[in-house]
Parts: sequence; structure tokens; C-alpha cells
Amino acid sequence: MFDYTETCGWMSGPDWKGWGQVLSTEIEKAFEVSRNGHLGLWHEVFRELPEVGPCELDLNSDWVRVIPRSVLDEEVIQRIGGGLMALMPWRKGPFDVCGVHVDAEWRSCLKWNRIRPHMSLLKNRLVLDVGCGNGYYAMRMIGEGAKAVVGVEPYLRSVVQHQAVMRCAGRLPIHILPLAFEQMPSCLQLFDTVLSMGVIYHQRSPLGHIEALGQALRSGGELILETLVVDGSVDTVLTPEDRYAKMRNVWFIPSVLALERWLNRCGFRNVRIVDVSPTTIDEQRRTDWMPYESLVDFVDRDYPCRTVEGYPSPVRAVAIAEKP
Repeated sequence: MFDYTETCGWMSGPDWKGWGQVLSTEIEKAFEVSRNGHLGLWHEVFRELPEVGPCELDLNSDWVRVIPRSVLDEEVIQRIGGGLMALMPWRKGPFDVCGVHVDAEWRSCLKWNRIRPHMSLLKNRLVLDVGCGNGYYAMRMIGEGAKAVVGVEPYLRSVVQHQAVMRCAGRLPIHILPLAFEQMPSCLQLFDTVLSMGVIYHQRSPLGHIEALGQALRSGGELILETLVVDGSVDTVLTPEDRYAKMRNVWFIPSVLALERWLNRCGFRNVRIVDVSPTTIDEQRRTDWMPYESLVDFVDRDYPCRTVEGYPSPVRAVAIAEKP
């Protein structure tokens, strides 16, 4: 469906334990139409997107911007807009693609602006983004000078969204793979920076997830871990009975102190919590590009400090730690 030849060639080297030699087969399996009934439509949408020629990129603004160097006909802009709209819902953003404003559910720029001042400089760093979505953060990291970003994202709609933006933006050193993190080789010890944002509470074994993230990092590398948190002591971990904020697969939500302990127990050093912020309807909301249920539907309308299930409303913390 998409050309991963360059990616597989790069990952066939010794640093990657020759993974690229089998990666192409894994990618083919991921994009089998029989696994996802929408793939045929998405492929057609991608194929019909117009080629707009050379573009400038603005990767350092809240809106990731793809700016054509020449004026586009209104008909071309409408085709781009129609194609991108056909790939809804857009969860992460925002993007401005040749004048088409993709106002995603999450104003991801707000989270990025909270995290970025606390991260190490990204200049010439190799980055792994676990659960990368449609690549919004990957593009922001390239804007900060990252050498390359590898993203893993098992939800194919998000991968196709990224490919659609790249069709207009042109080639960037971003490699978003339609795979789960668990499908990557273990113990690569290769990346300078690893991000795991909004992933750990979906893991049945959160400490196992942290250990695997550490094994992907080189010595001295930096982990950025973002998760839902609750108030409480070092021993407080919320285990929802069923759903949390209407999400089915939320297993463990730690307190900030428990999160710090998890990271320390997994061998990380210089663990610090750099941000704790409640999620607001200014950051996560329904838009024309994501017209389904959003945060306002996940919290109790009479008591917005509680989810519809009665748990504390979403608060997210960001921890940064170093691998020895």
C-alpha cells in the first residue's frame, strides 16, 4: 500500500539486528485488506490526493503547516480537504495542509508546549515515539532538529493519515510503522530519546512496558513518559472495575508518587515529574474533524470533577528520566 523500501533497507543494518529483513513481511501483514475493511477505501483516498509540487514546512508552530510554493487552484484545495476529511476521525493535530485546516480532537500543541521546555535538545537525536498516532509529535521533533523519528502505531487509520500528510509535505526522516511496540526487536539500546505518551495505562504490565522502553534506549538516553494519574500516596494505583472515561482498556492509573517509584524500580535515574495538568475541554474536544464523543461526554455533566463512571476526571502527568 505504501513504500517502506527505504525504511526496511535502513533497518536491515546491524544496529537494528537485521530487523528490516523481516519488517517488510510484517508491514504487508498489517496492511492486508482482510484485516481491516476500511483499507481499500483509505488506499483509494490516498491515491486520489493531488500532487501539489514542492512545499515549505513550518514544523515549529502550533499548527504543523505544509505550505505550497505556488498558488493552488481552489479545486485542488477542495480535493485535498475532501481526501483528508475522508480519513476522519483525526485525533491528534492540528495541521494546516495546503490551506486545509485539520482541527483535530486533541490540541496536541498544548501538551507539546508543556513538555518541550523540559526535554533535552533534540538536535541530531534518534527518537522512538511509541503510540505515535498520525505523526504530529514526530513532525514537531523533526522541526527541533531530530536526526530521525521512528514511530510505532498499530491503528492503521492514524498511519494512513500520516501518509496522506506526507504525500503533500514530501519526504522527511520519519518512519511510522503500522505495528505495536511489542513487535519491535527487544534490547535495541539504540535510541537517544524515547516517548511513550498515553500508552502505559493501556498496558496489563506497566512495569514491563517501562522496562521495554528502557531496553530501547542507549546508555544516557532520555525517556519521556506521559500518563493519566490520580491523587494519592506512593502506594495508590487506580484499577478501574470496567471502563474509565468510557475507555475499555485502562488497567492501571498511578499516583504521581507511584509513577516515580515505578521508574526508579525499573532502574531509571534522575526521575522527575515536569508537568501535572488536568485535561480540559479546551485541549480535548469534538470538532468537524472528530465529530464523535469527546471529553465533555466522558465526564459527569453535574460533577465534572468525576468521570461518568465516578472516577476522578482525567489528569495527566509527564515524567522524564534517564537510562544509566
